[in-house]
Amino acid sequence: MATNVPGGTLTLADDLTISRMGYGAMQLAGPNVFGPPKDRAEALAVLRGAVELGITHIDTSDFYGPAVVNELIAEALRPYPADLRIATKVGARRGEDGSWRPSLEPEDLKAQVRENLTRLDLDTLDLVYLRLGSRDGTTDESVAEQFGALAELREDGLIRHLGLSGVSMVQLTEAQTTAPVVAVQNLYNLANRQDDALLERCAADGIAFASFFPLGGFTPLQSGTLTEVAARVGASPQQVALAWLLQRSATTVLIPGTSSVAHLRENVAAAGLALPADAIAELDGIGE
Repeated sequence: MATNVPGGTLTLADDLTISRMGYGAMQLAGPNVFGPPKDRAEALAVLRGAVELGITHIDTSDFYGPAVVNELIAEALRPYPADLRIATKVGARRGEDGSWRPSLEPEDLKAQVRENLTRLDLDTLDLVYLRLGSRDGTTDESVAEQFGALAELREDGLIRHLGLSGVSMVQLTEAQTTAPVVAVQNLYNLANRQDDALLERCAADGIAFASFFPLGGFTPLQSGTLTEVAARVGASPQQVALAWLLQRSATTVLIPGTSSVAHLRENVAAAGLALPADAIAELDGIGE
Protein backbone atom coordinates (compact mmCIF):
# COMPACT_ATOMS: atom_id res chain seq x y z
CA MET A 1 0.00 0.00 0.00
CA ALA A 2 1.12 3.54 -0.69
CA THR A 3 2.43 5.40 2.33
CA ASN A 4 1.05 8.78 1.23
CA VAL A 5 -2.60 9.26 2.03
CA PRO A 6 -4.35 11.52 -0.53
CA GLY A 7 -5.79 14.61 1.11
CA GLY A 8 -4.51 13.54 4.51
CA THR A 9 -6.61 11.75 7.09
CA LEU A 10 -9.55 12.58 9.30
CA THR A 11 -9.99 10.90 12.68
CA LEU A 12 -13.63 10.66 13.76
CA ALA A 13 -13.30 8.21 16.63
CA ASP A 14 -10.56 6.20 18.32
CA ASP A 15 -10.91 3.42 15.74
CA LEU A 16 -12.12 5.39 12.71
CA THR A 17 -9.41 7.24 10.80
CA ILE A 18 -10.09 7.66 7.09
CA SER A 19 -8.41 9.26 4.09
CA ARG A 20 -10.17 12.50 3.23
CA MET A 21 -10.00 11.49 -0.42
CA GLY A 22 -12.09 8.35 -0.50
CA TYR A 23 -13.52 6.23 -3.27
CA GLY A 24 -17.23 5.81 -4.02
CA ALA A 25 -17.84 2.36 -5.48
CA MET A 26 -21.31 2.99 -6.93
CA GLN A 27 -20.13 3.26 -10.55
CA LEU A 28 -18.66 -0.24 -10.52
CA ALA A 29 -22.12 -1.70 -11.19
CA GLY A 30 -23.83 -1.65 -14.58
CA PRO A 31 -25.99 1.17 -16.01
CA ASN A 32 -28.27 2.84 -13.44
CA VAL A 33 -26.13 1.15 -10.76
CA PHE A 34 -27.83 -2.12 -11.70
CA GLY A 35 -26.39 -5.44 -12.77
CA PRO A 36 -22.79 -6.49 -13.37
CA PRO A 37 -20.00 -4.16 -14.50
CA LYS A 38 -19.27 -3.70 -18.17
CA ASP A 39 -15.63 -4.67 -17.54
CA ARG A 40 -15.19 -6.87 -14.47
CA ALA A 41 -11.40 -6.93 -14.69
CA GLU A 42 -11.26 -3.13 -14.81
CA ALA A 43 -13.64 -2.89 -11.84
CA LEU A 44 -11.37 -5.10 -9.75
CA ALA A 45 -8.33 -3.11 -10.91
CA VAL A 46 -9.97 0.16 -9.82
CA LEU A 47 -10.57 -1.16 -6.31
CA ARG A 48 -7.04 -2.47 -5.98
CA GLY A 49 -5.70 0.74 -7.49
CA ALA A 50 -7.56 2.85 -4.92
CA VAL A 51 -5.84 1.01 -2.09
CA GLU A 52 -2.46 1.20 -3.83
CA LEU A 53 -2.88 4.96 -4.16
CA GLY A 54 -3.33 5.29 -0.41
CA ILE A 55 -7.11 5.53 -0.14
CA THR A 56 -8.32 4.06 3.16
CA HIS A 57 -12.00 5.04 2.81
CA ILE A 58 -14.33 3.15 0.46
CA ASP A 59 -18.03 4.01 0.27
CA THR A 60 -20.46 1.34 -0.91
CA SER A 61 -23.88 -0.24 -0.36
CA ASP A 62 -25.46 -3.62 -0.92
CA PHE A 63 -28.15 -1.91 -3.02
CA TYR A 64 -25.49 -1.09 -5.61
CA GLY A 65 -26.08 -3.83 -8.15
CA PRO A 66 -27.70 -5.00 -5.90
CA ALA A 67 -25.00 -7.08 -4.18
CA VAL A 68 -22.69 -6.76 -7.20
CA VAL A 69 -20.44 -4.00 -5.85
CA ASN A 70 -19.99 -5.45 -2.37
CA GLU A 71 -19.05 -8.79 -3.87
CA LEU A 72 -16.49 -7.07 -6.11
CA ILE A 73 -14.98 -5.30 -3.08
CA ALA A 74 -14.62 -8.58 -1.21
CA GLU A 75 -13.09 -10.31 -4.22
CA ALA A 76 -10.63 -7.51 -4.94
CA LEU A 77 -9.50 -6.58 -1.45
CA ARG A 78 -9.80 -9.51 0.93
CA PRO A 79 -7.93 -9.97 3.15
CA TYR A 80 -8.62 -6.31 3.83
CA PRO A 81 -5.70 -3.98 4.68
CA ALA A 82 -5.61 -3.18 8.39
CA ASP A 83 -6.21 0.54 7.84
CA LEU A 84 -9.00 0.21 5.26
CA ARG A 85 -12.38 1.51 6.42
CA ILE A 86 -15.52 0.55 4.50
CA ALA A 87 -18.64 2.70 4.82
CA THR A 88 -21.99 1.41 3.60
CA LYS A 89 -25.60 2.57 3.46
CA VAL A 90 -28.98 1.03 4.25
CA GLY A 91 -32.48 2.32 3.63
CA ALA A 92 -33.35 1.21 0.11
CA ARG A 93 -34.06 -1.83 -2.01
CA ARG A 94 -33.95 -2.30 -5.78
CA GLY A 95 -36.83 -3.42 -7.95
CA GLU A 96 -36.40 -6.04 -10.65
CA ASP A 97 -36.46 -3.18 -13.16
CA GLY A 98 -33.62 -1.40 -11.38
CA SER A 99 -35.89 1.09 -9.62
CA TRP A 100 -34.88 2.55 -6.24
CA ARG A 101 -37.36 1.84 -3.45
CA PRO A 102 -37.06 3.31 0.04
CA SER A 103 -37.03 0.56 2.66
CA LEU A 104 -36.89 1.98 6.16
CA GLU A 105 -38.74 -0.53 8.31
CA PRO A 106 -36.53 -1.23 11.34
CA GLU A 107 -36.43 -4.98 10.81
CA ASP A 108 -35.52 -4.60 7.15
CA LEU A 109 -32.81 -2.10 8.03
CA LYS A 110 -31.31 -4.76 10.28
CA ALA A 111 -31.62 -7.32 7.49
CA GLN A 112 -29.82 -4.94 5.12
CA VAL A 113 -26.97 -4.56 7.60
CA ARG A 114 -26.58 -8.33 7.76
CA GLU A 115 -26.61 -8.56 3.96
CA ASN A 116 -23.79 -6.02 3.79
CA LEU A 117 -21.83 -8.02 6.34
CA THR A 118 -22.31 -11.23 4.37
CA ARG A 119 -21.41 -9.85 0.96
CA LEU A 120 -18.40 -7.92 2.25
CA ASP A 121 -17.34 -10.92 4.35
CA LEU A 122 -17.00 -8.87 7.52
CA ASP A 123 -17.95 -9.46 11.14
CA THR A 124 -18.41 -5.74 11.84
CA LEU A 125 -19.11 -2.76 9.59
CA ASP A 126 -16.93 0.30 10.20
CA LEU A 127 -19.59 2.87 9.30
CA VAL A 128 -23.24 2.50 8.33
CA TYR A 129 -25.27 5.42 6.98
CA LEU A 130 -29.02 5.53 7.31
CA ARG A 131 -30.13 6.70 3.86
CA LEU A 132 -33.09 9.07 4.22
CA GLY A 133 -33.45 11.75 1.56
CA SER A 134 -32.51 11.86 -2.09
CA ARG A 135 -31.11 14.30 -4.62
CA ASP A 136 -34.57 15.87 -4.63
CA GLY A 137 -34.10 17.10 -1.08
CA THR A 138 -34.56 16.23 2.56
CA THR A 139 -37.39 16.41 5.05
CA ASP A 140 -37.65 16.83 8.81
CA GLU A 141 -39.56 13.57 9.28
CA SER A 142 -38.63 11.72 12.48
CA VAL A 143 -35.79 9.22 12.20
CA ALA A 144 -35.91 7.99 15.79
CA GLU A 145 -37.27 4.51 15.06
CA GLN A 146 -34.99 3.84 12.11
CA PHE A 147 -31.84 5.23 13.67
CA GLY A 148 -32.67 3.43 16.89
CA ALA A 149 -32.69 0.11 15.04
CA LEU A 150 -29.16 0.73 13.78
CA ALA A 151 -28.08 1.91 17.23
CA GLU A 152 -29.19 -1.49 18.57
CA LEU A 153 -26.88 -3.23 16.09
CA ARG A 154 -24.11 -0.89 17.18
CA GLU A 155 -24.65 -2.03 20.74
CA ASP A 156 -24.55 -5.64 19.52
CA GLY A 157 -21.17 -5.04 17.87
CA LEU A 158 -22.29 -5.44 14.25
CA ILE A 159 -21.66 -1.74 13.53
CA ARG A 160 -18.86 0.43 14.89
CA HIS A 161 -20.11 3.87 13.90
CA LEU A 162 -23.26 5.47 12.51
CA GLY A 163 -23.92 8.14 9.90
CA LEU A 164 -26.84 9.76 8.08
CA SER A 165 -27.33 10.32 4.35
CA GLY A 166 -29.78 12.76 2.78
CA VAL A 167 -30.38 14.28 6.20
CA SER A 168 -31.73 17.60 7.42
CA MET A 169 -30.43 19.66 10.33
CA VAL A 170 -33.46 18.66 12.41
CA GLN A 171 -32.93 14.96 11.73
CA LEU A 172 -29.26 15.15 12.68
CA THR A 173 -30.18 16.76 16.00
CA GLU A 174 -32.79 14.08 16.67
CA ALA A 175 -30.46 11.20 15.79
CA GLN A 176 -27.75 12.52 18.11
CA THR A 177 -30.08 12.01 21.07
CA THR A 178 -30.00 8.27 20.32
CA ALA A 179 -26.36 7.58 19.39
CA PRO A 180 -23.26 9.45 18.17
CA VAL A 181 -23.28 10.48 14.51
CA VAL A 182 -19.76 10.53 13.04
CA ALA A 183 -20.56 11.27 9.38
CA VAL A 184 -23.16 12.93 7.17
CA GLN A 185 -23.42 12.20 3.44
CA ASN A 186 -25.44 14.76 1.46
CA LEU A 187 -25.61 16.30 -1.97
CA TYR A 188 -23.19 19.21 -2.01
CA ASN A 189 -20.93 20.78 -4.60
CA LEU A 190 -19.89 24.14 -6.03
CA ALA A 191 -23.28 24.68 -7.65
CA ASN A 192 -25.44 23.08 -4.95
CA ARG A 193 -24.74 24.83 -1.67
CA GLN A 194 -28.08 24.50 0.10
CA ASP A 195 -26.39 22.57 2.92
CA ASP A 196 -23.82 25.25 3.79
CA ALA A 197 -25.17 25.56 7.33
CA LEU A 198 -25.19 21.80 7.85
CA LEU A 199 -21.63 21.53 6.56
CA GLU A 200 -20.52 24.25 8.97
CA ARG A 201 -22.24 22.49 11.85
CA CYS A 202 -20.52 19.23 10.98
CA ALA A 203 -17.15 20.99 10.92
CA ALA A 204 -17.82 22.54 14.33
CA ASP A 205 -18.92 19.20 15.81
CA GLY A 206 -16.12 17.12 14.27
CA ILE A 207 -18.52 15.21 12.02
CA ALA A 208 -17.34 14.12 8.58
CA PHE A 209 -19.29 15.68 5.72
CA ALA A 210 -19.12 13.41 2.68
CA SER A 211 -20.19 15.16 -0.50
CA PHE A 212 -21.84 13.04 -3.15
CA PHE A 213 -22.48 14.17 -6.74
CA PRO A 214 -19.46 16.50 -6.45
CA LEU A 215 -19.73 17.83 -10.00
CA GLY A 216 -23.17 18.59 -11.37
CA GLY A 217 -26.08 20.99 -11.56
CA PHE A 218 -24.06 23.75 -13.20
CA THR A 219 -25.48 26.41 -15.50
CA PRO A 220 -23.41 27.16 -18.62
CA LEU A 221 -22.11 30.36 -17.01
CA GLN A 222 -21.05 28.54 -13.85
CA SER A 223 -19.37 25.81 -15.89
CA GLY A 224 -17.52 28.54 -17.74
CA THR A 225 -16.21 30.00 -14.49
CA LEU A 226 -15.01 26.60 -13.35
CA THR A 227 -13.33 25.93 -16.68
CA GLU A 228 -11.53 29.29 -16.58
CA VAL A 229 -10.21 28.69 -13.05
CA ALA A 230 -9.11 25.18 -14.01
CA ALA A 231 -7.15 26.52 -16.98
CA ARG A 232 -5.34 29.05 -14.78
CA VAL A 233 -4.26 26.48 -12.18
CA GLY A 234 -3.37 23.81 -14.74
CA ALA A 235 -5.93 21.20 -13.70
CA SER A 236 -9.16 19.70 -15.00
CA PRO A 237 -12.52 21.24 -13.97
CA GLN A 238 -13.34 18.10 -12.00
CA GLN A 239 -10.04 18.25 -10.12
CA VAL A 240 -10.71 21.88 -9.22
CA ALA A 241 -14.23 21.06 -8.01
CA LEU A 242 -12.86 18.26 -5.82
CA ALA A 243 -10.03 20.42 -4.48
CA TRP A 244 -12.52 23.19 -3.62
CA LEU A 245 -14.57 20.71 -1.61
CA LEU A 246 -11.52 19.50 0.32
CA GLN A 247 -10.64 23.10 1.18
CA ARG A 248 -14.25 23.96 2.08
CA SER A 249 -13.95 22.65 5.65
CA ALA A 250 -11.60 20.60 7.81
CA THR A 251 -14.06 17.71 8.04
CA THR A 252 -15.08 17.48 4.38
CA VAL A 253 -14.33 14.09 2.85
CA LEU A 254 -14.77 13.07 -0.77
CA ILE A 255 -16.07 9.86 -2.32
CA PRO A 256 -15.83 10.43 -6.09
CA GLY A 257 -16.67 7.34 -8.11
CA THR A 258 -15.33 5.95 -11.34
CA SER A 259 -15.02 2.67 -13.19
CA SER A 260 -11.71 3.69 -14.81
CA VAL A 261 -8.23 3.38 -13.34
CA ALA A 262 -7.07 6.44 -15.30
CA HIS A 263 -9.96 8.53 -13.95
CA LEU A 264 -9.27 7.24 -10.44
CA ARG A 265 -5.71 8.54 -10.66
CA GLU A 266 -6.98 11.91 -11.88
CA ASN A 267 -9.36 12.17 -8.94
CA VAL A 268 -6.68 11.25 -6.41
CA ALA A 269 -4.33 13.85 -7.90
CA ALA A 270 -6.93 16.51 -7.04
CA ALA A 271 -6.14 15.94 -3.36
CA GLY A 272 -2.74 17.52 -3.92
CA LEU A 273 -4.10 20.62 -5.65
CA ALA A 274 -3.88 23.70 -3.41
CA LEU A 275 -6.15 26.39 -4.81
CA PRO A 276 -4.94 30.00 -4.36
CA ALA A 277 -7.11 32.49 -2.52
CA ASP A 278 -8.22 34.30 -5.67
CA ALA A 279 -9.39 31.03 -7.24
CA ILE A 280 -11.30 30.12 -4.07
CA ALA A 281 -13.00 33.50 -4.06
CA GLU A 282 -14.03 33.17 -7.68
CA LEU A 283 -15.33 29.64 -7.15
CA ASP A 284 -17.19 30.66 -4.00
CA GLY A 285 -19.13 33.10 -6.14
CA ILE A 286 -20.63 30.24 -8.15
CA GLY A 287 -22.89 29.29 -5.25
CA GLU A 288 -24.11 32.82 -4.52
